[in-house]
Amino acid sequence: MTEASAPAATTVGATTVQATTAARAEVEIRAHTTSGRATLELAVVGFAALMVSMSQGILVPVLAILPTELNTTHTNVEWLLTSTLLVAAVAVPVMGRLGDMFGKRRMLLIAMGTLAVGSLIDAVTSNVALMIVGRAIQGLSTAAIPLGISLLVSLLPKERVGSAIALISSMLGVGAALSLPLAGLVAEHADFHVLFWILVVGGALSFLTVLAFVPEAPSRTGGRVDLVGAALLSAGLVALMLPLAETANWGWGSPWVIGLLLLGVVLLVALGVVERRINDPLVDMVAFLRRPLLMTNVASMLFGFALFASMIGTASFVQAPEQAGYGFGSSMVVGGLVMLPSGLGMLFLAPVAARLVALRGGAQTLALGAVIVAVGWCTRIVFTDELWQIIACNAVVGIGTGIGYAAMPSLINAFTPPTEIAAANGLNALFRSIGSSLASAIGGSILAARTVAVGSAELPSLDGYQQLFALCAGAAAVAAITTFGINSRRGAKPVPAA
Repeated sequence: MTEASAPAATTVGATTVQATTAARAEVEIRAHTTSGRATLELAVVGFAALMVSMSQGILVPVLAILPTELNTTHTNVEWLLTSTLLVAAVAVPVMGRLGDMFGKRRMLLIAMGTLAVGSLIDAVTSNVALMIVGRAIQGLSTAAIPLGISLLVSLLPKERVGSAIALISSMLGVGAALSLPLAGLVAEHADFHVLFWILVVGGALSFLTVLAFVPEAPSRTGGRVDLVGAALLSAGLVALMLPLAETANWGWGSPWVIGLLLLGVVLLVALGVVERRINDPLVDMVAFLRRPLLMTNVASMLFGFALFASMIGTASFVQAPEQAGYGFGSSMVVGGLVMLPSGLGMLFLAPVAARLVALRGGAQTLALGAVIVAVGWCTRIVFTDELWQIIACNAVVGIGTGIGYAAMPSLINAFTPPTEIAAANGLNALFRSIGSSLASAIGGSILAARTVAVGSAELPSLDGYQQLFALCAGAAAVAAITTFGINSRRGAKPVPAA
């Protein structure tokens, strides 16, 4: 063995020992976890995931009234969303890696603490600058969902892991489905600060219940934080996500958009080069580029695109006046309630999705979910005349999304050692966030380019919506195709951790 290869061999050996030790410790914990205890831990982590999911979309219905309420510009108000998006993009993979190193429960507590603190800042002020700071702090909480999934994988009996993953994943849809009508109701009958007080209470309660009832996972690697990797990843993601968030203001042809996108690509390529040369990388590029993980992450991005487009393409659709050639002139509350069956479908079908993963494997289940999403979007193109049609078609999209979201963490866990599960799930969530950002940028551009005049207002046309729906159907179809790149034998019945 050469001197150059000795450190690498030592690192590989140490990693193998850590993975074996962690797996044994997790088996020991599972053996002593009663059914009641497992249910309690799942309920606590599920509630945390629900609160984080609600925080991500709760401002969307009230954005139109905030410039007046805060005495500021629409551009400043948009930063209440953009700041959260940028911080979340960086926080999810970084906090996932820190969870593997120093404890998933510890990082989950930090995530829920930031939700409570950031929401408290926004609840007590009407200063838009301070509110942007609060929303940025809230962005750190986005890491709670992949951290929660990874923590439960380590703690629960193996027969409960599949259903737990499906349930936590479904909270992404349930939170959105609850937050939209809730925000509309508050906007019509109360001060918008009430929304943040709800998040304060929910975040604080989640923090306390995790602290009281959820133990730490044994699989911790320790080690030094990869500061160079963290800096490159943070800068690269901000450079990538910021222009996607600002395309409506800057335009796709803006030098800022083009320049930042190119800078983001350069920084992320540099990250890949650097991470291959260090012993404890923030992102394990060798694992990341393995075909099953890469294809699952691509599918996550495409699913994220479809789900976020469902949010921006449903509530506004039903709220549009009938004079636009579509729409029903619904209130904000009704516009939000239209999303509810979709979220509830994700929730109630979580056990079915888990059973499908156990019987058919993660890859086939993911493909099935993607096909259902594609069918749902195709029906949205055709059926536009009745409100019940919109609700039913949107529910189909939600059901397919729930099935796909249940399959993806199972695939990630199947191809990832126990000592890297939180980081791997964090990267998967990051790709979903990138998909959401692309949906916002591309979908917004499509709807802005195809409009119809209704009185003095310019509204998106029916043709614009149908093109957006067709794009979503295509994205879902591509997601189904990506599953052919996943090793069906190894991924057929994933074993999450041990």
